Amino acid sequence: MTIPSEYQRATVEFERFMVDARDAAGLATTNMAWNMVVGVLRTFRRRLSTQDAIDFANVLPPVVRAIFVADWDFNESPLPFDQNESLIDEVRDVRRAHNFSPDSAIQAVVHAVRRHVDHEAFERALAKLPAGAAKFWAATREGC
Repeated sequence: MTIPSEYQRATVEFERFMVDARDAAGLATTNMAWNMVVGVLRTFRRRLSTQDAIDFANVLPPVVRAIFVADWDFNESPLPFDQNESLIDEVRDVRRAHNFSPDSAIQAVVHAVRRHVDHEAFERALAKLPAGAAKFWAATREGC
């Protein structure tokens, strides 16, 4: 069997993803977008059980999937989705001194992720997650 194309093109596809996230957030560089992407993915992951997080990760592109599961504290209990007012603060907690996440950071990453996933598989995965998960990823659907 040949190497699946999603792995053969992982670096190129990740660069495209980062450009989409950067542009959606109005940031100047993909380096500036890095902490935003990490922060949004971790903020979402912190609200899932381990099994739910793995199921969700399976529909992400390979490098985004790796970021989603990196530095995971499996002993941490999932947080509720109803803490929406503090989500952006949580995103900005990732390397705070070097985090350029705008108020629209979650929407920017949602936009970028949705542009780079299989939409049907993504929606099926979301449908199996706890209440609040679909709302988190519904922040922007236009143009995705």
